[in-house]
Amino acid sequence: MDQPKIERLLRLMMLLTANRNQTVSDIAARLEITERTVYRYIESLREAGFIVKKQNNCYRIDKSSPYFKDISSLIHFTEEEAWVLKNAIESIDENNLIKQNLKKKLYTVYDYRILAETVARGKHAQNINALVEAIEEGKQAILRGYSSANSKNINDRLVEPFAFTTNYIQIWAFDTASKTNKLFKVSRINKVEVSETPWQSKEKHCKSRIDIFRISSSESLPVKVNMTLRAASLLTEEYPLAEKYLQRIDDNRWILETEVCGYEGIGRFVTGLLNEVEAIEPEEFRLFLANKIETGLKNLKIKSSVT
Repeated sequence: MDQPKIERLLRLMMLLTANRNQTVSDIAARLEITERTVYRYIESLREAGFIVKKQNNCYRIDKSSPYFKDISSLIHFTEEEAWVLKNAIESIDENNLIKQNLKKKLYTVYDYRILAETVARGKHAQNINALVEAIEEGKQAILRGYSSANSKNINDRLVEPFAFTTNYIQIWAFDTASKTNKLFKVSRINKVEVSETPWQSKEKHCKSRIDIFRISSSESLPVKVNMTLRAASLLTEEYPLAEKYLQRIDDNRWILETEVCGYEGIGRFVTGLLNEVEAIEPEEFRLFLANKIETGLKNLKIKSSVT
């Protein structure tokens, strides 16, 4: 089998993985092949042992098929994985054609709707699919029974969803009640209902920054931490994006200087490696850590006395 045919067949497999609305005609146009070829490829997949079902004139591969692998682990990249991959690709000489081909192929196979279904599971998948629909069609959505961690209340939210975070864990949406952009955690949504009302505030849609510790807010707080080689290594292993803000001083001294959206994320990291940290700035961050450690010790004493 020639390479172009293999690539088309692989792309067809990905299209059929979670297909709900693309007909054979749609798929043929997307892959730039004839409908007859699409049918022939589908038969080839069936002969290979895949269960290909037809519903409302749309074909899809059943996930119970033998040999079927969850493609999310193959083609879905988080921001951190993309950063590592980008560094690897950019290290290739600029004149090397492989470099450009790698970029082109990655963009070719990446499909937003398919990845949403392969990454999500259970009731979250249904809610994510509804949110994807709202985003693609530019419609408002009702988040039924949303459980807020801040207010401790459970209520419905009328929002304009416009973007997901890594692995569809949260959704960026414009809250029509507060007239602000917020992050809503998908796992806290009971049910998503897509409204027929189109977006009314598209010009106001805006994502807040998410820092290297995966914390999001409108705040931008400068921090500077002088740490050991071990701490720096653990930092980049857990938070790969931190590599962009690390500077080597000598064999065992590194400095992380960046801006964070809050002290909680970096605070959890630093308090777990206090013996590996040599200096911390600014003073506000030092006070935050001191208070966090003091509160933790008090809680520990209370639990010990109760026990």
